[in-house]
Formats: sequence, structure tokens, C-alpha cells
Amino acid sequence: MIDGSRDRLERLLAAVVAWSKSVGEALGHMWRRSLQLRVVVSTLTLSLIVITILGVVLTSQITDRLLDAKINAAVEEMTRARNTVENQMTGVHDSSTQAIRLQDALGALSSGSTSQSAGAAGSYKAALAMVGDGQQELTAGPIQDVPAELRRFVQQNQVSYQFTTVSDPEGYRGSALIIGSPSNEVATLEIYLIFPLSNEERSRGLMAGTMFIGGGVLLVLLAAITALVTRQVVLPIRSAARIASRFADGRLKERMLVRGEDDMARLAMSFNEMAESLSNQITQLEEFGNLQRRFTSDVSHELRTPLTTVRMAADLIHGSSDELDPALARSAELLVTELDRFEGLLNDLLEISRHDAGVAELQVESLDVRMCARAAISTVRHLAKESSVELVVDLPEDPLVAEVDPRRVERVLRNLLANAIDHSEGKPVLIRMRGDTEANAVGIVVRDQGVGLRPGEEKLVFNRFWRSDPSRMRRSGGTGLGLSISVEDANLHDGRLEAWGEPGLGASFRLTLPLVRGRKLGNSPLTLEPPKRKLLTAESAALQGDPETSATEGASSTAGEAESPSAPEASSGPGIPGAESSSGGGSSDGGRSPSGAGTPDGAEPAWPAEDATSGEHGAAGADSARFDDTNGSAAGTGSAVGPDSAGGDRDSTPPAPPAASGNGAGSSDDSAIDDTGGPKP
Repeated sequence: MIDGSRDRLERLLAAVVAWSKSVGEALGHMWRRSLQLRVVVSTLTLSLIVITILGVVLTSQITDRLLDAKINAAVEEMTRARNTVENQMTGVHDSSTQAIRLQDALGALSSGSTSQSAGAAGSYKAALAMVGDGQQELTAGPIQDVPAELRRFVQQNQVSYQFTTVSDPEGYRGSALIIGSPSNEVATLEIYLIFPLSNEERSRGLMAGTMFIGGGVLLVLLAAITALVTRQVVLPIRSAARIASRFADGRLKERMLVRGEDDMARLAMSFNEMAESLSNQITQLEEFGNLQRRFTSDVSHELRTPLTTVRMAADLIHGSSDELDPALARSAELLVTELDRFEGLLNDLLEISRHDAGVAELQVESLDVRMCARAAISTVRHLAKESSVELVVDLPEDPLVAEVDPRRVERVLRNLLANAIDHSEGKPVLIRMRGDTEANAVGIVVRDQGVGLRPGEEKLVFNRFWRSDPSRMRRSGGTGLGLSISVEDANLHDGRLEAWGEPGLGASFRLTLPLVRGRKLGNSPLTLEPPKRKLLTAESAALQGDPETSATEGASSTAGEAESPSAPEASSGPGIPGAESSSGGGSSDGGRSPSGAGTPDGAEPAWPAEDATSGEHGAAGADSARFDDTNGSAAGTGSAVGPDSAGGDRDSTPPAPPAASGNGAGSSDDSAIDDTGGPKP
């Protein structure tokens, strides 16, 4: 039973606490959102403080004045009482006669205190004391109410008074003024008058009550006046805030109502003028944007017809280059190469115009995302070979199925790989993929150890036509639109494209896409920033006696079979577990050698493995790269580009494809646009 009562009490306390918390949150919300409430409460608080201070000061002053008047009246009354007592006691020497005369004097004083002769001091009670002939003290009246300290002063021939608390048989108990005086005629005679302060206490109570009621009424009136005044100011401000919010939502015709010629009217007129100016500028910018997009689209479409004719002629000449002299043959080859770049520019402009017009559509398929990575690697293999850059591929061993547009995902990875190769300065480039079914995410990281990004550039890296170093030589060519298109492609998938970089430590780009469309995208299974530790090469790890790395020296990690029949021959790299690497262009799936051997158990890669933990779809494949010891990774500045971002890269350039052969099948950075229903001549 005790436990049940305790549980009920705890539940009751919990309910009270929850209710108090909710009420506090509601009041806090009202306080933050209501300017009128804050002004009214502040005014009332300050007014209450002022009224309280004034009340205390006034009460103290009035009380002091009442007591001063009481004391002055008591002194006058004491003078009359002393004369009366001295007349009664003069000439008396016998002790018995002194006691009788003392009582007679007390009776005379008592009758006088109740008559109109009492004056302004009011009624009082008298007490008398004297020393008789036999040195015996004679008293009359309530001498016990007189404080001993006051009697000492009177016995020293001083007229004194004191405030104290007294009580009488009639039931009164309260404050009283006692004034005492010695006699000038009768030695040792002490005269005391006791004045109750009941009238003064009633007056002070009445005054305090009146001030309290008046203060309360004044506070209510102040609250009403303040609320009325602030309402006149707050209502136009609320109207302005409401209209500004609607204006920000795109309702450009919203305007404030102008009333009168005061400050609020001038504010309304200024706001309306500003809104009209902004509306006109927004309309003009929209028209200019539409014209620009239409011009870009029209020019791109119109240029494809002559480009096709020139392409056919160039392919015809290039096909007969063996019969031409070397200078003409070289010119034909350069012509075909530049036509490829020109076609890539047109494709990029067309794609940007589609995104700007909001007509870009996804052609979603449920497929293995590793296929997109392999296709992108095959496309940029020639760039890696020309740059002597080793591609390190770390893909899951098991299929990683997601609902994506393969053309767009391949293009994003192709652009990321081409930019990484351009800025790698001959050092390895890693592409890693992992999946996580719980987070509904597939993460793909492309990382290099090249020039990196300066602080703040990760915020500019996806802007159109932005370049980190315009004077830098690039092998992939491009228009500066590659990563801008990549961001738009990631946004179409409801995914994210993020960047990180630090000068001298390289850059890292992470693409995160949902496995299943329509479900919430969680965190990426891969980290964006590399670990804060020094990277070791596979050779240095073996030389240092790393047992795990040394145990893998016999594992086959050659450049593997190509993803495309047209892939150039791969050169083999050193035995590095967990990933396939191609020095100079060969690249294949991570975690499998051409012979089908998997990653040896316990092998540790030279690439940092902090994000090698795969999701449900990813095998725990390891990384591999030949990174020099002095160029380890460290934390830098990261930047996420989500669905609302727009953009370019440190070099927002798509890769230039390999030179076309003489069969007329020239390719471009985004040649898949025509193959999937894009504009054709």
C-alpha cells in the first residue's frame, strides 16, 4: 500500500513538473514572439518598482509625522499632569498621607485623561511613583508597564519618552508611547503617562491600504494604456512583417497600406517603394535568365547541325590520314580531338540548360552501382596513363544494387576522377565505394593527394566556370561545368556531393546516393576527410616489418582485366592487398585479382582504412596506394553540397575523351546524351 501511494505521488509530481515545463515553454514562446507583451510586462514591472519605493517612502514619512505630533502633544499633556500632581502632593509628609494623596493625584489624572481637556494627545493612563519617609517606594497606577530604562532616565531628573508594547486588563495589547517626568516640587516623585498608539496604527493602516489599492488601480490603468499605445505601434510592424514574409515567398504584388503622414506611414511608403524596385529587378532578372537559357539551348541545338557536317568531314579526312603527309595527318588528328572537346562543350551547355529550365529527368534503373564506377574508370584510363597516375580501386566484392540513373552517376564519377587525375601531381588516385542499407545510402569517395584546396575554396568548388588555378595545365580540357552538372545530377537523385581539401594534402569528393528512391537518405558509409595520420607506402610498410603487410607480398594485385574491350593494357603494380591499382591507366575492381583471389585475411592497406567499413552491401575491402611518407592526410576544411546547392569545382571540367578513330564514332565527355534521347541534329 505504501509503494502504491509512493507511485501515485511520483506520477502526480511528474505530471505537475511536465505541466509546469509546458506552461513555461508556452510563456517563453509568447515572450520571444510578442513585442507588445514584452513592452507591457516591462512597463508594469518598472511601474511596480517605482510605486513600491514611493509607497515605502510616503508611509515612513507619514508615520514619522504622526509620531512627532503624538510626542509634542504628550509633552504638553505631561506639563499639565505634573502641575496637577504637584498640587495634590504639596505639604504632605506623613507616609500614610502620602500614599492617599498619591492615589488622589492618580484619580485626578485619570479623570482628566477622559475629558476633553486631554487635547490632541488623546486618552492616556497615568502611573506615579515616589520614595516615602521610610525609604519605601510608593506607587499608583500600572507602574509595571514602565520600562526600567525609562525610569532610570526620569530618576536622573530628565523628561524622557519611549515606545513600547503594553497590555491592560481590558484586552488591549499594542504599541504605546510612555513619557515620564520628575517633579520640581516633590522630591523623588515620578510621573508617567501611557498613550496608546491605536489611533495612529489605524491611520497608518488606512493609509497603507489606500496606497495599495491606488497602486493596484494605477498598475491596471498603466497596463491598459501601455497595451493601447504599443498596439498602435506594433500593428503596423506586424503588418509589415507579414507582408515582407509574403513578398519573400514570391508574392511580389504585396504592398503595405499607407495611412496618414506619420513615421509609420513613411515606413510603409518606403517599404512599398523598395518592394516595387525589387519586384521590377526580379522580373527583369527572370526575363534575362529565361533569355540566357533559351539562347544557350538554341545556340547549342543550332551548332550541332554544322558540327555534324564538320565531324563527318573530319572523320573522313582522319580515316585517310595514312595517305596524307605527316603534317596534314597531324592536323586531321588535332581537328578530331578539338571537335570532341567542342561536342563535349555543347553537351554540357545543353545539360545545364535542362537543369536551369527544370526539365532534367532521371531514367532510374535498379542496377549494380559498381558498373557505373567501372565504366567511368574505363573512360578516364587514358588520362591516368598519360599522367602516369595510379588508379586505386576499392569496390565491394558483392553487388551493390541501387535505384539510380546510370548515365548521370557515371558522368559524376567520370568528372570526379578526371579532376583528381588533373590535380594529383602524379600521385595515386583512390576511388572507394561502400553501401549501408540501414542508412539507405551508397557512398563513393574519390580522393587524391595533389595540390588540394585552399581555405574557403571548398565553398566555391562547385560554382560554374570556377577554377582554383586558371594558369594550371590540364589534360582533361573541359568547360568548367563538369562538377556543376555533377551537383545537379546528385540533387536529382536526392543525394549529396561534398568536397574537402587542404593545401598540399589533396582533395576528397564524396557522392552519397539513396539505395531506394523515396526513402530518407541517412549518413554516408564513408568519411569525407582522410584520417589524421601519416600514410605509408606498401613498400615502406614491408621494409618496416609490418607483419600484416609483409604477409600479402605474394598476393596478386596486378592491373587486372579491363572493364571495356577498348581499355589499354594495364601495367602491374606491387602486391597491395584489398584493392586493385593501375599505374598509368589500368584499373579494375577492388578486392579481386584477375585470378579471382580475394583480399587476404588480416591484410592492412597503405591507404587509410578509417572509412573502409562497408555497409550491408559492401565487403570489408582494403585500400591501397603508393603515397609518399611526407604527404599524409590530415583534417581540413569540408563543404557539403546538398540538394539546394549549385555549382563547379576547383576545376569544374569534364574529362576529355580519347582521340576518336577514323571510323567516325567520335566520343565526348557526355556523348551518352545523344544515346539516351538528347537533342540530335
